Amino acid sequence: MQQARALVAQMTLAEKASQLQHESPAIPRLQVPAYNWWSEGLHGVARADIATVFPQAIGLAATWDTPLAKRVGDVVSTEFRAKFLNTVGADGSSGIYRGLTVWSPNVNIFRDPRWGRGQETFGEDPLLTSRMGVAFIQGLQGPDANQPRVSAAVKHLAVHSGPEADRHKEDVHVSPRDLVDTYLPAFHAAVTEGRAESVMCAYNAVDGVPACANPPLLQHYLRDQWKFQGHVVSDCGAVADIHMDWAHKHVKTPEEAVALAVRAGTDLICDFGSNPTAQPATTVAAVQKGLLSEAELDRALHRLFDVRLRLGLLAPAGQRPFPEITARDFDTPAHRALNLETARRSLVLLKNDGLLPLRAAPKRIAVIGPNADSVDALVGNYNGTPSKPVTLLAGLKARYPRARIDFVEGTGWVAPPLEDVPAASLCADAACSRAGLNFERFANLKLEGSPTSSAVTQQGVFKWGWPERYDRKESARWSGFLRASESGEHVLRLKGNNGYRIWIDGELVVDLWDIAWPTAKRGATLKAGQTYAVRVEAMQTGWEGEQRLQWSRPGANDEAALAAAREADVVVFASGLTWELEGEEMTVMAPGFAGGDRTRIDLPAPQLALLERLASLGRPLVVVNFSGSPMAFGGVTQKLPAIVQAWYPGGEGGQAVAELLAGDFSPSGRLPLTFYRSADQLPPFKDYGMQGRTYRWFKGEAEFPFGHGLSYAHFGYTQAKLQRSRVSAGQGAQLSVLLKNDSPRDAAEVVQVYARRTGAMAPERTLVAFQRVALRAGESRRLSFALDAKALSVVQADGRRVVEPGPVALWVGGGQPVTAGTGVRAPGQKLLLQVSGRAELPAFGRTVMHLETRE
Repeated sequence: MQQARALVAQMTLAEKASQLQHESPAIPRLQVPAYNWWSEGLHGVARADIATVFPQAIGLAATWDTPLAKRVGDVVSTEFRAKFLNTVGADGSSGIYRGLTVWSPNVNIFRDPRWGRGQETFGEDPLLTSRMGVAFIQGLQGPDANQPRVSAAVKHLAVHSGPEADRHKEDVHVSPRDLVDTYLPAFHAAVTEGRAESVMCAYNAVDGVPACANPPLLQHYLRDQWKFQGHVVSDCGAVADIHMDWAHKHVKTPEEAVALAVRAGTDLICDFGSNPTAQPATTVAAVQKGLLSEAELDRALHRLFDVRLRLGLLAPAGQRPFPEITARDFDTPAHRALNLETARRSLVLLKNDGLLPLRAAPKRIAVIGPNADSVDALVGNYNGTPSKPVTLLAGLKARYPRARIDFVEGTGWVAPPLEDVPAASLCADAACSRAGLNFERFANLKLEGSPTSSAVTQQGVFKWGWPERYDRKESARWSGFLRASESGEHVLRLKGNNGYRIWIDGELVVDLWDIAWPTAKRGATLKAGQTYAVRVEAMQTGWEGEQRLQWSRPGANDEAALAAAREADVVVFASGLTWELEGEEMTVMAPGFAGGDRTRIDLPAPQLALLERLASLGRPLVVVNFSGSPMAFGGVTQKLPAIVQAWYPGGEGGQAVAELLAGDFSPSGRLPLTFYRSADQLPPFKDYGMQGRTYRWFKGEAEFPFGHGLSYAHFGYTQAKLQRSRVSAGQGAQLSVLLKNDSPRDAAEVVQVYARRTGAMAPERTLVAFQRVALRAGESRRLSFALDAKALSVVQADGRRVVEPGPVALWVGGGQPVTAGTGVRAPGQKLLLQVSGRAELPAFGRTVMHLETRE
């Protein structure tokens, strides 16, 4: 910190103001290089070309494997160092997404399954989120706080989980109990145990004050109680929201907004150039007007330059830390192997009536559904680009090379089946004297300058990199005319690409050009026989797969899919969503979606209709669902022999799913959130009160409960016992259980410990410990869990955490002591502990689980 103070002391006011922005310019006279603080690493290096794309965060949470989460974080930080070395300037400058300040992980609680960004979290439980978050941060930053590999920014403080459409203006009011019991524990753990270098404040307001200018959050909790020493970065545009008329309108001017944020504890402003809060002149004016003291500005800069110095961002090239990491250390075979291992452990077998594992290699497989051959279904949002993505279709073909595999998409995600736009519907001129489309290629990502080639292509089909390669920095444009054969709504897409946009008669109908901020995806109403001008623009976003212009016709049907299913030995239906349908603040013009969120949790109607028809055929049917949030299959659930929740499983995900179906390993993933039967079981989305939400406060019957997941093995729990059956309030407890793999195959089990207190303030039950355990066939192991006093406590209405006298019901088993909607109940054993006396604990207490394993 002393070196940072000395550096800041040499700066002028204008120079200091410039360094408050995430896009910090160089100060040549002080040998300070330009630096862009914005880098994303949710589940791998994001938006920086090829990188290892691990399962989305919610999938990593489904492993319930904290050592694995730490290993994943370690690989991600190594790849960030490699990406930095790939593009760092001769003067040490670094651009967006190529720095060492990583804005991850997201430890917000996934309180409602309709939230589109819930996929970025570790689920609905404070303990599971805390433990996974701490492990990931420790992996990212490494063991040496004086020389971190990267800086982790835990986000978004606080009480932030949708709706996306209201996040810039929402004022969230929560009870002291919910704040202490649910919304803040993971942040507390990330700061006090994970030692996160940074915290990102949220867009929303909390109790009337915008989060990035909120003294109770940023000062009382973060600095005073939790002793946080790092820096606070705003969510992008959140400081502008403080004064904007359409947002919080908490103050009147941008100068007041900057001053209020910095004085409250925000140290770095992530902003967009169109906002006045993004201009250094605004900060200068705030100081000159007396709204912000220069000493308060200096305090923020001391924190920012301290971490830049410890990361080695100001060091000469030959003196940077971690010289063993090279510019080639990304997407390596070892990293891809860890990715595959993570994907395997993330998969959750929700239901199995004995179909899985497939007993014999099927001779004919029907693969149906919109996610069967979708790379988007692998990667989720805030993602990198896998070099060799393995879709489910590709994984099945590799695993069953001798089988006949019939692939029929059958339906789109939210529309009828998507198919290639036929050549007969495309014209290169308005008179349709020439068939096809005009096609131009550019040797850059922005369609700038003269095209490198121009031609008329008979159909909208193209493959990046062929016949010439432009190092994944190419763009293309198709233009011409489109003629429909039938009237009605047509949904259009460029299959195989992320960055693209489509115009019909000059109207932008699909805009996925900037994959970080998708703005629209909708259909166009076309009339049969009428000619429409069409323009498609695309930029290469990584893999060199084939691009195909497709549409869904109103009259299309699923007969081809049903025909393939009738002839198959086994049918695999790949259902669900992609990041184009659920995610961060975007427009999705489809029933059941709003602002990136969902208004319902049902499988979209076209998929559900096809699934019901497939189930009625009576063929062996496996549903593999790809989504970042819970999915409800309605009444057809009971007719489905097997359901696998695949999440967004990363670059190697298709191989992992194929191996699971084949029985190459036993599934060990467990749900990190509740799969409800319907959104009708939930309180209103905008209600942030926890009553009626998550397994802790939900009193209904879930389809698949939190912690649920089936195995190909059977585990027995016996000889459960407490070290002491009575304890005084404020003391912990220790329990043990004998776990046995009663099957003839090696497998892993996730052992879960739940506590239940009686009383109005007590949840239904609370997860207080867990451990993933791998056992060989027939192996037994005694496990011991040491619970701290917090595990026996409840939080009162006023936010005080207390241990009351009376019984504590404990459960140790392979899930909660409840029956899933499919009739499955997790094995386990009950214990009863008596507590005498009463004690008040610190609000957050400890969240560390003490686990012991005895052979």
